[in-house]
Amino acid sequence: MKKSKINFDISLDKDNIPEKIMWDATEKPEDGPEETSAINISLWDPNMRNTMRIDLWTKEMPVDEMKRFYIDCLGGMAQSILNSTGDEFMASEMNNLCDKLVEHVKKEANS
Repeated sequence: MKKSKINFDISLDKDNIPEKIMWDATEKPEDGPEETSAINISLWDPNMRNTMRIDLWTKEMPVDEMKRFYIDCLGGMAQSILNSTGDEFMASEMNNLCDKLVEHVKKEANS
């Protein structure tokens, strides 16, 4: 059986706020760890029948990029729900929400 690993190395300040997030994966095209500004991990717990989440971002992550990050996450989830279940309605509704959020962020930027 083939195995794959994803690793995160989080450097925290004295208040346990992430200062630096590094990640690496065995299936990543580039060798060696890379820096990122935010991660969003969701895990389904089949025993508790709920989702566990890990959301981390560095204190230097700009607010506009954080909003785009979460819009991109929603768009990715829309594609995943379509691929995994074939539910076109859910995927479409999630993509519609992404479109609305993009417009919201654009209006904010122009204010």
